Order: sequence, then structure tokens, then C-alpha cells
Amino acid sequence: MPAVANGKKYDVIVIGGGHNGLVNAAYLAKAGKKVLVLERRYVLGGAACTEEVYPGFKFSVCSYVVSLLRPEIIRDLDLPRHGLEILPLDGTFTPMPSGDYLWRVNDHGKTHREIARHSRIDAEAYDEFGKAMQAMCRFVKPILSMVPPDPTTLNPRELMKLFFIGRRFQGMASGDKYNQVQLMTMSAVDFLDQWFETDVLKATMSASGIIGTFLGVRSPGTAYVLLHHYMGEIDGAFRAWGFARGGTGAISNAIADAAREAGAEIRTQAPIAKILVKNGRATGVVLENGDEIYADVVSSSVDPRLTFVKMIEPGHLPDEFMEGVRRYKFRGSSGKVNMALDALPNFKCLPGVGAHLRGAMSISPAVDYMEKAYDEAKYGHWSTRPYIDMVIPTLTDPSLAPPGKHVLSCFVQYAPYKLAPGLDWDTEKEKFGDTVVNTIAEHAPNIKDIILHRQVVTLRPVPGWARYRTPIKNLYMCGSATHPGGGIMGANGRLAALEILKDGKAA
Repeated sequence: MPAVANGKKYDVIVIGGGHNGLVNAAYLAKAGKKVLVLERRYVLGGAACTEEVYPGFKFSVCSYVVSLLRPEIIRDLDLPRHGLEILPLDGTFTPMPSGDYLWRVNDHGKTHREIARHSRIDAEAYDEFGKAMQAMCRFVKPILSMVPPDPTTLNPRELMKLFFIGRRFQGMASGDKYNQVQLMTMSAVDFLDQWFETDVLKATMSASGIIGTFLGVRSPGTAYVLLHHYMGEIDGAFRAWGFARGGTGAISNAIADAAREAGAEIRTQAPIAKILVKNGRATGVVLENGDEIYADVVSSSVDPRLTFVKMIEPGHLPDEFMEGVRRYKFRGSSGKVNMALDALPNFKCLPGVGAHLRGAMSISPAVDYMEKAYDEAKYGHWSTRPYIDMVIPTLTDPSLAPPGKHVLSCFVQYAPYKLAPGLDWDTEKEKFGDTVVNTIAEHAPNIKDIILHRQVVTLRPVPGWARYRTPIKNLYMCGSATHPGGGIMGANGRLAALEILKDGKAA
């Protein structure tokens, strides 16, 4: 029987009300478990939240677009019935210093003609590139829905997973095998160099290989990150990205509604002081207000360092394990600048209001521009010439701002979480924000005149911890540090729930 605390009995306590924690809770509750979610903030969602930072303007403060949310989660939790609605994001617009631009849209014919303006060779190669990437996506996609196999084990179940992946690889065409190996080892630029010659095209496409990483477009391994973001889909359409109506917080709220419907209890403003451990087993948590709450299983969606170092008292974890956790480097690279606007930006290369403002707008004019932005970050400085990915969600979802007003969301690299000695974000944050605005103004000069409010956010990284079980029995990890990684995916929470249920710990 579940342990008793404050008159309540719980099978599972989920720490953190981010989207992965909520998915974890929803699947466990649907399986009949009595689940309690504890979120320290007043709002659910973690990085996938919507907040009214400025009166009348609702910002997707951190995460701002959606594509990787797993279809099985949308289906299993019936999220559309709980209010989830994805609005398509149409294409990517890249202004160029020369006064020209590159504008790729979801219409194949239009994109082919647009790339042909820059290079007929690249226009033909673009079709073949798309086919090759879809083949790579088909190979990798099932791995996102499975617990990663342990290659060092002799457990037959783990070996079957490895056999499954090996068989899939062997079944690929020889050219696809070659591409897959390259994607796992090469830089985004080196991989794209084999397909294209147009600098602005390669620069903009390579941006997908560095998002959320502390790597440059020429760093080995970024080709796979490019593939990871290429796997985005909406309603089965690969490489489709969109907005959630109501901001990214609407995704978390839909998942929370599904969890509540299944019987989960969710509390906000309930920060955790520590995880209770007795005889090597997690037995519950202590809140900062002193309340003790007990459960058979504790599932943490917060980052491993916070979980293992701050929430667990010394002596409960092996020294070697703790040393590994402490050694893990926090290497955040991204920032967000959110703006409330009085009007729309007016780009010199394509003046006026048009469809180009409804998609992503990318400040990525050249490969060298992108790599130089990384060079500054390597030495602990934010980029003075940053890569910026911008969206105006109010053109698709007017409910996010008052009539005639707009929200501009800017994802920026690089903004190192840890700055060089002598620098700190308390003094550098607004300088960084000014640089972002000045960079946009080079292409849309009116931007400075239409800003009503500006919010600058630096994004804290999540250290990796791929597997869900921990050295403490009945303590699991279910956040974005676990397989298959970050992004608004939800797979982490789902897979951790399946492992909890398989272990039979939640009695």
C-alpha cells in the first residue's frame, strides 16, 4: 500500500510540472496510479510556458515553436480534446546584407524557384537532399519512442533492442547508410557542403545543427542535431513546425488537463526541499514549508544536478556517481529576447506586411557569420554578431496581444550561461538585448521605434542523464536530460512512465 502523509496516499510523486513531468504523470495516472505533481512556480510548463510578462502581451518565454511533440502522446492523451491546437509556421525568411533574401516556404514549387534564383544547381540538389533526410528520419524516428539499449549488457531484452537497430541499419540502401554515418560524425556545414554551394542557404540550414548546443556550425556532431530538428512533424508531415494556439504554455496545460482527467493531482507553488531516502529507497519528499509527503515512487523531471546534489542529502549516493554529476559542465549557449511591439517590423529587402513575416525570420546571412558568433562564445563572451531566429506568433494567433499589437520572439545564439571572469549576466543582460535589437535593425530599421517592452532571458542548460533509473531505488528521472533529449517532445516523460510501470514499483 502507498505510504500515508497529511491524510493522502500516493503511488508516485512527480517533481516538476514541466511538460515531461506532466506527460509522466498523465501516463501513470491513466495506468491507475495515484499521482501527485509538485511544481515550484505558480505556472505549469517549465520551459514550455506562456506568461503575461507585459500587460496584454502573452509571451512563450523560453520554448516558442513546436514540432517534435510525439504523435503517440498527442493520440494517447487525446490532447486536441484538451485544447491543443497547432497552427502551421510557414517557412523561413533570411534577409541578406546585400539587400537580397532567401525565403523558403512549405510550398515545394515556390521554394524550388526561390533557391533557383540563387543557384539552379542547389535547387535540383534540394529535392535530393530532402529525400535523403527523410530516409534518415525514418531510421532514427523509432529510436525516439524506445528506451535506449545498454550496449554493455548481456540482458536478452537489451540485446534485442540492439539487434532491432542493427537490422534497420542493414536494411537501408547503401547510400542511406553512408549518409547516416556522416550525419553521426560530421559538422552541419561539412555535410551541407556536399549538397549545396549557396552560402546563405547553407548558413540558414546549418542553424538547425546548433540550436540549444554549445557548438559551432563547423563542429563535428552538429549534422545529427540538424537531422534531429529535421524530424519535426505535424499531422504526419515531416519538417513541419508550428505554434500552439495560446503559446507553448497551452501544450503544457493540455497535458495537465489530460493528467487531471486521469486522476492526477497537481499542485503549484510547492517547491521541494529534499527527497526522502530510507535504506537506499526513495520514500517521498519534504516541501520547503516543512510538509512531508510520502509515496512508493519519486519521479523527477528537474535536472540531474538539482535532483542529486540539492535534493538528496549526502551519503545516499555513491561517491563516484556524485563526482560524475558534479563534473558535468553546464554549457548553456542560448538566450531569448521577447518583445511587445506596437507595429510590425519592416524589412528593407522585402518591405511591407507580407507572408514572409508569418514564418521564421533568420539572421544567418553566411556560414562565416555563424561560426564567428560561436568563436566569441568559446571564450565566455556573448556574440556581438549573433544568430537570431525570430517569429511573430500574433500574426497566426492574435489572442496573444491587444488588437494591432504584436509579440516578437527571438531565439539567440550565443549567450553562454557561464561568462568569462569579470563578466556576469546582471550587468551584461541589457547590453546583450541591445545587440539583438541593433542586429535586427540592420535589416528592419523601424524595430527600435516600435518596441513597447523587452524581456531578456538566458537559458540554463540541462546536464545529460540518458537513462531513467538512478542508484536510489524507486527514484526515477523523467526530464529533458534523459533520452531522447530536449525540445517539446514529451517522449522522456512517457518512456520513464513505461519503465516505472514495467518495474512494478508503483504498487
